Amino acid sequence: MGTALDGCTTTTTAGSVRLARRVVELGLEGAFEVFAAARRLEAAGRHVVHLEAGEPDFPTPPHIIEAGVRALRDGMTHYTTSNGTAELRAAIARSMADRGVLAEPANVIVTPGSKLAVFHVLTALLEPGDDVLLPDPAYPAYAAVTTFVGARAVPYLVDAESGVDVDALAALITPKTRVLVINSPHNPTGHALAPAALARLAELAERHDLIVISDEIYRQLSFGETPISIASLPGMAERTAVIDGFSKAYAMTGWRLGYGVMPVWLADQVGKLVNNSVACTAPFVQAAGVAALEGPQDAVATMRDAFRARRDFIVEAINAIPGVRCATPGGAFYVFPDVRAVLTSRGTSVEALAKELLETHGVACVAGTAFGGNGRGALRFAYTQSRADLATAMTRVHAALGA
Repeated sequence: MGTALDGCTTTTTAGSVRLARRVVELGLEGAFEVFAAARRLEAAGRHVVHLEAGEPDFPTPPHIIEAGVRALRDGMTHYTTSNGTAELRAAIARSMADRGVLAEPANVIVTPGSKLAVFHVLTALLEPGDDVLLPDPAYPAYAAVTTFVGARAVPYLVDAESGVDVDALAALITPKTRVLVINSPHNPTGHALAPAALARLAELAERHDLIVISDEIYRQLSFGETPISIASLPGMAERTAVIDGFSKAYAMTGWRLGYGVMPVWLADQVGKLVNNSVACTAPFVQAAGVAALEGPQDAVATMRDAFRARRDFIVEAINAIPGVRCATPGGAFYVFPDVRAVLTSRGTSVEALAKELLETHGVACVAGTAFGGNGRGALRFAYTQSRADLATAMTRVHAALGA
Protein backbone atom coordinates (compact mmCIF):
# COMPACT_ATOMS: atom_id res chain seq x y z
CA MET A 1 0.00 0.00 0.00
CA GLY A 2 1.52 3.35 -1.02
CA THR A 3 1.61 6.35 1.29
CA ALA A 4 2.26 9.99 0.43
CA LEU A 5 2.55 12.93 2.78
CA ASP A 6 1.30 16.26 1.46
CA GLY A 7 1.10 19.08 4.00
CA CYS A 8 -1.38 18.02 6.67
CA THR A 9 -2.96 15.24 4.61
CA THR A 10 -1.81 11.64 4.47
CA THR A 11 -3.13 9.77 1.43
CA THR A 12 -3.40 5.98 1.42
CA THR A 13 -5.17 3.46 -0.80
CA ALA A 14 -7.99 3.58 1.75
CA GLY A 15 -8.54 7.29 1.10
CA SER A 16 -7.37 10.54 2.64
CA VAL A 17 -6.71 10.92 6.36
CA ARG A 18 -6.33 14.48 7.60
CA LEU A 19 -4.07 15.23 10.57
CA ALA A 20 -5.07 17.97 13.01
CA ARG A 21 -3.13 21.13 12.21
CA ARG A 22 -2.47 21.82 15.90
CA VAL A 23 -0.50 18.57 16.08
CA VAL A 24 1.32 19.04 12.80
CA GLU A 25 2.43 22.51 13.90
CA LEU A 26 3.43 21.40 17.40
CA GLY A 27 7.14 21.96 17.90
CA LEU A 28 9.76 19.76 19.53
CA GLU A 29 12.05 20.70 22.40
CA GLY A 30 15.37 21.70 20.85
CA ALA A 31 17.55 20.17 23.56
CA PHE A 32 16.16 16.71 22.82
CA GLU A 33 16.84 17.14 19.10
CA VAL A 34 20.45 18.14 19.82
CA PHE A 35 20.75 15.18 22.21
CA ALA A 36 19.62 12.78 19.46
CA ALA A 37 22.12 14.27 16.99
CA ALA A 38 24.90 13.97 19.57
CA ARG A 39 24.04 10.32 20.18
CA ARG A 40 24.32 9.63 16.45
CA LEU A 41 27.81 11.13 16.43
CA GLU A 42 28.79 9.04 19.44
CA ALA A 43 27.49 5.92 17.73
CA ALA A 44 29.90 6.73 14.90
CA GLY A 45 32.81 6.87 17.35
CA ARG A 46 32.97 10.62 18.09
CA HIS A 47 33.48 12.04 21.59
CA VAL A 48 30.84 14.59 22.57
CA VAL A 49 30.54 16.65 25.74
CA HIS A 50 26.83 16.95 26.54
CA LEU A 51 25.96 20.49 27.55
CA GLU A 52 22.56 20.52 25.82
CA ALA A 53 20.21 18.84 28.29
CA GLY A 54 19.03 20.18 31.63
CA GLU A 55 19.72 16.93 33.44
CA PRO A 56 21.88 16.77 36.59
CA ASP A 57 24.73 14.26 36.34
CA PHE A 58 24.25 13.28 39.99
CA PRO A 59 22.54 10.00 40.96
CA THR A 60 19.15 10.02 42.62
CA PRO A 61 19.84 10.00 46.40
CA PRO A 62 19.86 6.45 47.84
CA HIS A 63 17.05 6.98 50.37
CA ILE A 64 14.74 8.07 47.53
CA ILE A 65 15.60 5.02 45.45
CA GLU A 66 15.05 2.77 48.45
CA ALA A 67 11.61 4.27 49.07
CA GLY A 68 10.62 3.59 45.46
CA VAL A 69 11.93 0.02 45.55
CA ARG A 70 10.22 -0.63 48.88
CA ALA A 71 6.95 0.67 47.45
CA LEU A 72 7.26 -1.72 44.52
CA ARG A 73 7.88 -4.64 46.85
CA ASP A 74 4.93 -3.57 48.99
CA GLY A 75 2.62 -3.82 46.00
CA MET A 76 2.21 -0.16 45.08
CA THR A 77 1.82 -1.12 41.42
CA HIS A 78 -1.87 -0.43 40.82
CA TYR A 79 -4.04 2.55 40.03
CA THR A 80 -4.22 5.39 42.50
CA THR A 81 -6.32 8.55 42.58
CA SER A 82 -5.81 10.84 39.59
CA ASN A 83 -4.82 13.87 41.67
CA GLY A 84 -2.07 11.97 43.50
CA THR A 85 -1.75 9.83 46.60
CA ALA A 86 -2.94 11.33 49.86
CA GLU A 87 0.56 10.96 51.33
CA LEU A 88 2.36 12.86 48.56
CA ARG A 89 -0.26 15.59 48.26
CA ALA A 90 -0.05 16.18 52.00
CA ALA A 91 3.76 16.26 51.88
CA ILE A 92 3.71 18.76 49.01
CA ALA A 93 1.18 20.94 50.81
CA ARG A 94 3.38 20.95 53.93
CA SER A 95 6.48 21.78 51.88
CA MET A 96 4.86 24.92 50.50
CA ALA A 97 5.28 26.55 53.91
CA ASP A 98 8.97 26.99 53.03
CA ARG A 99 7.82 29.40 50.30
CA GLY A 100 5.44 31.23 52.60
CA VAL A 101 2.45 29.60 50.90
CA LEU A 102 -0.35 28.00 52.91
CA ALA A 103 -1.71 25.00 51.01
CA GLU A 104 -3.92 22.00 51.61
CA PRO A 105 -3.88 18.65 49.79
CA ALA A 106 -6.94 19.83 47.83
CA ASN A 107 -4.71 22.47 46.21
CA VAL A 108 -2.24 19.86 44.91
CA ILE A 109 -2.29 17.95 41.62
CA VAL A 110 0.45 15.36 41.00
CA THR A 111 1.52 14.64 37.42
CA PRO A 112 4.09 12.49 35.58
CA GLY A 113 6.58 15.36 35.26
CA SER A 114 6.14 19.11 35.64
CA LYS A 115 5.73 19.54 31.87
CA LEU A 116 2.35 17.80 32.03
CA ALA A 117 1.33 20.10 34.86
CA VAL A 118 2.13 23.10 32.64
CA PHE A 119 0.20 21.50 29.78
CA HIS A 120 -2.91 20.82 31.81
CA VAL A 121 -3.00 24.14 33.68
CA LEU A 122 -2.74 26.12 30.43
CA THR A 123 -5.34 23.86 28.81
CA ALA A 124 -7.72 24.41 31.71
CA LEU A 125 -7.34 28.19 31.61
CA LEU A 126 -7.20 29.18 27.95
CA GLU A 127 -9.76 29.67 25.21
CA PRO A 128 -8.96 30.39 21.55
CA GLY A 129 -8.27 34.09 21.22
CA ASP A 130 -6.85 34.56 24.72
CA ASP A 131 -3.44 36.18 25.09
CA VAL A 132 -0.70 34.73 27.28
CA LEU A 133 2.33 36.70 28.42
CA LEU A 134 5.30 34.36 28.05
CA PRO A 135 8.98 34.90 28.88
CA ASP A 136 11.24 34.96 25.82
CA PRO A 137 13.65 33.27 25.73
CA ALA A 138 11.93 30.50 27.66
CA TYR A 139 11.26 26.82 28.13
CA PRO A 140 9.68 25.89 24.76
CA ALA A 141 6.69 24.05 26.24
CA TYR A 142 5.03 27.31 27.32
CA ALA A 143 4.60 28.60 23.78
CA ALA A 144 3.94 25.15 22.33
CA VAL A 145 0.98 24.50 24.62
CA THR A 146 -0.35 28.06 24.29
CA THR A 147 -0.58 27.82 20.51
CA PHE A 148 -1.77 24.20 20.68
CA VAL A 149 -4.94 25.28 22.52
CA GLY A 150 -5.55 28.20 20.15
CA ALA A 151 -4.36 31.06 22.36
CA ARG A 152 -1.80 33.68 21.36
CA ALA A 153 1.70 33.78 22.83
CA VAL A 154 2.78 37.35 23.63
CA PRO A 155 6.52 37.32 24.41
CA TYR A 156 8.22 39.56 26.97
CA LEU A 157 11.99 39.79 27.19
CA VAL A 158 14.00 38.14 29.94
CA ASP A 159 17.50 39.58 29.68
CA ALA A 160 20.32 37.38 30.99
CA GLU A 161 21.81 40.34 32.88
CA SER A 162 18.94 42.68 33.79
CA GLY A 163 16.01 40.26 33.88
CA VAL A 164 12.46 41.48 33.24
CA ASP A 165 11.54 45.07 32.40
CA VAL A 166 8.21 45.19 34.23
CA ASP A 167 7.17 48.45 32.57
CA ALA A 168 7.72 46.94 29.11
CA LEU A 169 5.75 43.85 30.17
CA ALA A 170 2.89 46.00 31.47
CA ALA A 171 2.63 47.73 28.08
CA LEU A 172 1.82 44.36 26.47
CA ILE A 173 -1.31 43.77 28.55
CA THR A 174 -4.63 44.11 26.71
CA PRO A 175 -8.22 43.15 27.52
CA LYS A 176 -7.46 39.79 25.89
CA THR A 177 -4.59 38.99 28.27
CA ARG A 178 -5.58 36.07 30.47
CA VAL A 179 -2.40 34.47 31.85
CA LEU A 180 1.09 35.57 32.86
CA VAL A 181 3.79 32.88 32.94
CA ILE A 182 6.92 33.47 35.00
CA ASN A 183 9.91 31.20 35.58
CA SER A 184 12.49 31.95 38.27
CA PRO A 185 15.28 30.92 38.37
CA HIS A 186 14.90 31.06 34.62
CA ASN A 187 15.58 28.60 31.84
CA PRO A 188 17.63 29.35 29.71
CA THR A 189 19.34 32.40 31.28
CA GLY A 190 19.49 31.39 34.96
CA HIS A 191 18.19 34.83 35.94
CA ALA A 192 16.41 34.98 39.30
CA LEU A 193 13.65 37.56 39.77
CA ALA A 194 14.24 39.99 42.61
CA PRO A 195 11.53 40.37 45.29
CA ALA A 196 10.79 43.90 44.06
CA ALA A 197 10.14 42.63 40.52
CA LEU A 198 7.87 39.88 41.84
CA ALA A 199 5.91 42.43 43.86
CA ARG A 200 5.38 44.59 40.78
CA LEU A 201 4.30 41.58 38.71
CA ALA A 202 1.84 40.60 41.44
CA GLU A 203 0.39 44.12 41.40
CA LEU A 204 -0.07 43.90 37.61
CA ALA A 205 -1.78 40.52 37.92
CA GLU A 206 -4.26 41.85 40.47
CA ARG A 207 -4.93 45.07 38.59
CA HIS A 208 -5.62 43.28 35.30
CA ASP A 209 -7.21 40.15 36.77
CA LEU A 210 -4.54 37.81 35.40
CA ILE A 211 -3.84 34.23 36.41
CA VAL A 212 -0.13 33.64 37.10
CA ILE A 213 1.64 30.39 36.33
CA SER A 214 4.85 30.38 38.35
CA ASP A 215 7.30 27.70 37.23
CA GLU A 216 9.56 27.17 40.25
CA ILE A 217 11.27 23.95 39.18
CA TYR A 218 14.74 25.46 39.83
CA ARG A 219 13.87 27.14 43.14
CA GLN A 220 16.06 24.84 45.25
CA LEU A 221 18.99 25.45 42.91
CA SER A 222 19.24 29.17 43.66
CA PHE A 223 22.70 30.54 44.43
CA GLY A 224 21.69 33.56 46.48
CA GLU A 225 18.94 33.86 49.04
CA THR A 226 16.18 31.29 48.65
CA PRO A 227 13.67 33.01 46.37
CA ILE A 228 10.17 33.80 47.48
CA SER A 229 7.17 32.57 45.54
CA ILE A 230 4.82 35.08 43.98
CA ALA A 231 2.02 32.96 45.47
CA SER A 232 3.16 34.05 48.94
CA LEU A 233 2.38 37.71 48.25
CA PRO A 234 -0.93 39.19 49.47
CA GLY A 235 -3.89 38.11 47.37
CA MET A 236 -1.82 35.99 44.98
CA ALA A 237 -2.54 32.45 46.24
CA GLU A 238 -6.05 32.77 44.78
CA ARG A 239 -4.73 33.54 41.30
CA THR A 240 -1.46 31.58 41.08
CA ALA A 241 -0.61 28.05 39.94
CA VAL A 242 2.84 27.06 41.22
CA ILE A 243 4.50 24.41 39.04
CA ASP A 244 7.34 22.33 40.45
CA GLY A 245 8.75 18.83 40.40
CA PHE A 246 11.51 16.48 41.51
CA SER A 247 13.62 16.21 38.35
CA LYS A 248 16.14 18.98 38.96
CA ALA A 249 16.71 19.34 42.70
CA TYR A 250 16.60 15.60 43.42
CA ALA A 251 18.18 14.33 40.17
CA MET A 252 14.99 12.41 39.31
CA THR A 253 14.50 13.30 35.64
CA GLY A 254 13.64 9.75 34.59
CA TRP A 255 11.20 9.19 37.46
CA ARG A 256 8.75 11.66 35.84
CA LEU A 257 7.26 13.28 38.91
CA GLY A 258 5.90 16.81 39.03
CA TYR A 259 3.07 18.75 40.58
CA GLY A 260 1.03 21.92 40.61
CA VAL A 261 -0.26 23.83 43.63
CA MET A 262 -3.22 26.04 42.76
CA PRO A 263 -6.62 27.30 43.90
CA VAL A 264 -9.17 24.53 44.39
CA TRP A 265 -11.39 25.91 41.62
CA LEU A 266 -8.53 25.30 39.18
CA ALA A 267 -7.24 22.08 40.76
CA ASP A 268 -10.64 20.43 40.31
CA GLN A 269 -10.54 21.06 36.56
CA VAL A 270 -6.87 20.13 36.12
CA GLY A 271 -7.62 16.90 37.98
CA LYS A 272 -10.21 16.05 35.33
CA LEU A 273 -7.60 16.51 32.61
CA VAL A 274 -5.17 14.21 34.45
CA ASN A 275 -7.96 11.64 34.82
CA ASN A 276 -8.69 11.74 31.10
CA SER A 277 -5.06 11.70 29.93
CA VAL A 278 -2.70 9.61 32.07
CA ALA A 279 -5.25 8.42 34.67
CA CYS A 280 -2.66 8.73 37.48
CA THR A 281 1.02 8.97 38.32
CA ALA A 282 2.78 5.72 39.23
CA PRO A 283 2.21 5.18 42.98
CA PHE A 284 5.70 3.80 43.70
CA VAL A 285 7.17 6.93 42.11
CA GLN A 286 4.97 9.04 44.38
CA ALA A 287 6.30 7.13 47.40
CA ALA A 288 9.79 8.12 46.31
CA GLY A 289 8.56 11.71 46.12
CA VAL A 290 7.45 11.61 49.75
CA ALA A 291 10.91 10.39 50.73
CA ALA A 292 12.50 13.19 48.72
CA LEU A 293 10.48 15.91 50.43
CA GLU A 294 10.56 14.54 53.96
CA GLY A 295 13.98 12.87 54.04
CA PRO A 296 17.44 14.44 54.40
CA GLN A 297 18.16 17.37 52.08
CA ASP A 298 21.96 17.02 52.10
CA ALA A 299 22.07 15.85 48.49
CA VAL A 300 20.21 18.95 47.34
CA ALA A 301 22.70 21.21 49.11
CA THR A 302 25.63 19.21 47.70
CA MET A 303 24.32 19.54 44.16
CA ARG A 304 23.61 23.25 44.59
CA ASP A 305 27.16 23.88 45.83
CA ALA A 306 28.61 21.88 42.94
CA PHE A 307 26.52 23.75 40.38
CA ARG A 308 27.57 27.09 41.89
CA ALA A 309 31.23 26.13 41.48
CA ARG A 310 30.62 24.95 37.93
CA ARG A 311 28.79 28.19 37.18
CA ASP A 312 31.74 30.25 38.33
CA PHE A 313 34.12 28.16 36.21
CA ILE A 314 32.11 28.27 33.00
CA VAL A 315 31.23 31.97 33.25
CA GLU A 316 34.90 32.87 33.66
CA ALA A 317 35.91 30.57 30.79
CA ILE A 318 33.30 31.96 28.40
CA ASN A 319 34.01 35.59 29.27
CA ALA A 320 37.66 34.98 28.34
CA ILE A 321 36.61 34.47 24.70
CA PRO A 322 36.97 37.72 22.70
CA GLY A 323 33.61 39.09 21.60
CA VAL A 324 31.55 36.84 23.89
CA ARG A 325 29.72 38.10 26.98
CA CYS A 326 28.22 35.86 29.64
CA ALA A 327 26.10 37.03 32.59
CA THR A 328 26.43 35.28 35.94
CA PRO A 329 23.23 33.28 36.59
CA GLY A 330 21.42 33.50 39.91
CA GLY A 331 20.23 29.91 39.79
CA ALA A 332 19.41 26.77 37.77
CA PHE A 333 22.34 25.29 35.79
CA TYR A 334 22.45 27.17 32.51
CA VAL A 335 24.47 29.98 31.00
CA PHE A 336 23.20 31.96 28.02
CA PRO A 337 26.19 33.80 26.57
CA ASP A 338 25.75 36.60 24.04
CA VAL A 339 27.61 35.57 20.86
CA ARG A 340 26.29 38.26 18.52
CA ALA A 341 29.76 39.66 17.86
CA VAL A 342 30.97 36.23 16.74
CA LEU A 343 27.93 35.77 14.50
CA THR A 344 28.44 39.17 12.90
CA SER A 345 32.15 38.65 12.27
CA ARG A 346 31.49 35.29 10.64
CA GLY A 347 28.31 36.23 8.84
CA THR A 348 26.56 33.17 10.23
CA SER A 349 23.51 32.26 12.31
CA VAL A 350 23.36 30.99 15.87
CA GLU A 351 21.83 27.73 14.61
CA ALA A 352 24.80 27.18 12.28
CA LEU A 353 27.21 28.02 15.10
CA ALA A 354 25.59 25.49 17.45
CA LYS A 355 25.73 22.88 14.69
CA GLU A 356 29.42 23.61 14.11
CA LEU A 357 30.19 23.27 17.81
CA LEU A 358 28.55 19.85 17.84
CA GLU A 359 29.68 18.37 14.53
CA THR A 360 33.18 19.85 14.29
CA HIS A 361 34.18 20.35 17.91
CA GLY A 362 32.14 17.76 19.82
CA VAL A 363 30.31 20.17 22.14
CA ALA A 364 26.53 19.75 22.31
CA CYS A 365 24.70 22.99 23.14
CA VAL A 366 21.43 24.60 22.07
CA ALA A 367 20.92 27.61 19.81
CA GLY A 368 19.16 30.42 21.64
CA THR A 369 16.41 30.50 19.02
CA ALA A 370 15.17 27.15 20.36
CA PHE A 371 13.88 29.23 23.30
CA GLY A 372 12.27 32.04 21.30
CA GLY A 373 13.05 34.94 19.03
CA ASN A 374 14.89 36.88 21.74
CA GLY A 375 17.50 34.12 21.86
CA ARG A 376 18.76 34.67 18.33
CA GLY A 377 22.11 36.03 19.51
CA ALA A 378 22.86 33.48 22.24
CA LEU A 379 23.79 29.87 22.96
CA ARG A 380 22.67 27.83 25.94
CA PHE A 381 25.16 25.65 27.76
CA ALA A 382 23.94 23.41 30.60
CA TYR A 383 26.73 23.03 33.15
CA THR A 384 25.37 19.68 34.29
CA GLN A 385 28.52 17.70 33.61
CA SER A 386 31.67 17.18 35.69
CA ARG A 387 34.32 19.85 36.08
CA ALA A 388 36.62 17.76 33.87
CA ASP A 389 34.02 17.56 31.11
CA LEU A 390 33.33 21.29 31.39
CA ALA A 391 37.06 22.00 31.05
CA THR A 392 37.21 19.84 27.90
CA ALA A 393 34.16 21.56 26.47
CA MET A 394 35.47 25.05 27.18
CA THR A 395 38.83 24.26 25.56
CA ARG A 396 36.93 23.23 22.45
CA VAL A 397 34.61 26.25 22.58
CA HIS A 398 37.64 28.57 22.89
CA ALA A 399 39.19 26.93 19.87
CA ALA A 400 35.97 27.30 17.88
CA LEU A 401 34.87 30.80 18.83
CA GLY A 402 38.27 32.36 19.38
CA ALA A 403 39.52 31.43 15.92
